[in-house]
Amino acid sequence: MSWLLNLYETYESNLDQVGIIEKKYNDQEFTLLPISHTTQNAHIEVEITEDGEFHSARVIDKNDAGTLIPCTEDSASRAGSKIAPYPLHDKLSYVAGDFVAYGGKIKREEPFTYYIKQLEEWAKSPYATAKVKSIYTYLSKKQLIKDLVENGILFLDDKGNLIEKWDKKYESVHKEKPLIFSVISGEQESAFIRFNVYSPNKILTKVWKDQEMYDSFIRYYKDLLGDEDLCYVTGKRSPSTDKHANKIRNPADKAKLISSNDSSGFTFRGRFNNSDEVASISYEVSQKAHNALKWLINRQGKIVDNRVFLVWGNDGSEIPDPMEDTFSIDPTIIERKERISFTNQGFANEVAKALDGFKSNLSTKANVNILILDSATTGRMAVLYYRNMDKELYLNRLIKWHSTCKWLHRYRKDAHGEYVQFYGAPATKDIAFATYGPKASDKVVKGLMERMLPCIIDDKIIPLDIVRSALYRASNPVAMEKWEWEKTLSITCALINKKEGYKVALDTENNNRDYLFGRLLAIADVLERRALGSEETRSSNAIRYMNSFSKNPARTWKTIQESLQPYQARLGTKGLYLSKMIDEVASRINYEDFNNKPLSGKYLLGFYSQRHELYQKKEKSDSIEESIN
Repeated sequence: MSWLLNLYETYESNLDQVGIIEKKYNDQEFTLLPISHTTQNAHIEVEITEDGEFHSARVIDKNDAGTLIPCTEDSASRAGSKIAPYPLHDKLSYVAGDFVAYGGKIKREEPFTYYIKQLEEWAKSPYATAKVKSIYTYLSKKQLIKDLVENGILFLDDKGNLIEKWDKKYESVHKEKPLIFSVISGEQESAFIRFNVYSPNKILTKVWKDQEMYDSFIRYYKDLLGDEDLCYVTGKRSPSTDKHANKIRNPADKAKLISSNDSSGFTFRGRFNNSDEVASISYEVSQKAHNALKWLINRQGKIVDNRVFLVWGNDGSEIPDPMEDTFSIDPTIIERKERISFTNQGFANEVAKALDGFKSNLSTKANVNILILDSATTGRMAVLYYRNMDKELYLNRLIKWHSTCKWLHRYRKDAHGEYVQFYGAPATKDIAFATYGPKASDKVVKGLMERMLPCIIDDKIIPLDIVRSALYRASNPVAMEKWEWEKTLSITCALINKKEGYKVALDTENNNRDYLFGRLLAIADVLERRALGSEETRSSNAIRYMNSFSKNPARTWKTIQESLQPYQARLGTKGLYLSKMIDEVASRINYEDFNNKPLSGKYLLGFYSQRHELYQKKEKSDSIEESIN
């Protein structure tokens, strides 16, 4: 229940955001829904005059289809043949009084009868607004389809009935495919209608964006709620509900987090007589908690293969995402030559400075919530992971993660689309890239992201299979394109470094066997690459034998060493210092350690650091030559 309570408190902390329209990165609108409201994609917009007369109608573009509508407990969870009308906007079969007259099929009872009776009760209540009364007056005339046909919105066949599905045989009458068939997936009768009120003398707020309309229905519906019961979330007595919201991830999402509609007894058979004995949740808490969850997912959630990853603060303050990389926390944390020799503590201080803005807003009750949701079926959703943490502890864990699982990366782009280097931790999605490759399914990626979360916020050890898989891929560069291997290599080094605590800067005093073998491989790669020149793009022998080298280093090094001789001869005195470096590094390996025991991940750290050091020296020498010339 704690996640429900924290969502409820988040809603209460953001009451000023209720009904305010925001936009996502793809310009899709969303808002913090008022209670007793939901969202629906509408297909047709009908405008009514203040006197209750038809004014105009249009087919709605898909980008403008999202509509905030009032709903009852029954309509929010209606399914199949159940008749449960929405209070105002609804499908054509509900809102059109002349639906049957135009060939509409009903199973048992006419939905319009229930719809218009419910709308009449609202329109005649003391809470009704002028807009509700205008819409009710018009719909009572039972001529909606007639008006839509006359205005070229809906279309009839030669028998005077609504065309079910568009067919080329209708082209002789209607010439081209009507717009309505491009926005609905089924028959015309499935079109969802939203209503608006038009005034020639003043500009009126759209009905589905009108705060007065929200308040009107909320006050009206509050009087209709059931008996009071003890709410297990707040501990207060309030009108309860056993019907909870769906559409959590998107308007078409049918999965629910809380449900008890299994009347056949498989859910709680042998334990409880009815669902109320399991838990009782008040209508207000359920509405506010679910609406806060929808708002947060739209605002800052990540969805991978329908799995939701969400982090938020109870007080509504901005929270850094544990799934992101160091560059996302602060784009100014990019590689500088003097930074790479920093200690863990030194870099931790830099990350802490980047997070100071989040820390400065700490309150005595500042908490962070981490929630993972997913659904196994279309109707059921589960909480896979939930943590509520002290905000300061959470930020300290982030600092530790970004300052220990760190390496130098070159795969990110800045605001101008240029590649930049940054020093820090990779994003969990990129870790999945390194571990399983870019073609890994979303199912695999979301599983890894979930497994990595405790490593970040609970300081757990990175699962060994993840590190091994990344190490295997990084040791097999010939199976990848160069950019993919470089990205995999730096991410793998970060994962290995989480345990080893090495630096990107070359440690010439490190005599670890695996580290030294890695250095040898890097020197061999750079030596051959310089002999080949920039025009030659093929992989060096060191790179081509890398996978074999990681498994049998002594035997494979003999092959690589022999293949280097022609390149050493080609470079002559220019490559002499590299040849001497090979001798110096090899002499550091103890005689008994120069064997075919497979290398650990440390060899990648030695390889990367040695190669980075040599490239840095090359850049410096090139710049000196340019300045002289």
